[in-house]
Amino acid sequence: MRVIRIDTSSATILLTEAPAPKVRDRQTGEIAKDAITGEGLMTVGVVFIDEGESSLIQVTVPESGVTDGLTVGAPVSLPGLIARPWESVFNGQQRHGIAYRASALALGAFPLAEAV
Repeated sequence: MRVIRIDTSSATILLTEAPAPKVRDRQTGEIAKDAITGEGLMTVGVVFIDEGESSLIQVTVPESGVTDGLTVGAPVSLPGLIARPWESVFNGQQRHGIAYRASALALGAFPLAEAV
């Protein structure tokens, strides 16, 4: 499956939802684990602002990559951010979307204003 690397160097990324465990099975409450390392995964909501456009996205991050002390509304960084298109059939209906994943979630900074 194709993985698309996302350049975040010129983007402003703001935390909109605090990190929470990623649930693999809603009926059992099973927490999602990384297929390779077995580490627990977290999801976080952010607004990604770049070139005058913004998108609300959910990003999956390994539990060990989440920095303590993050507050909603704060700028954050998402090193190693990738997008992976997906599609599946659920109850006879085709579904598709984009899954986002980063290697970490850390405190960020607002970009400096350009000199005029």
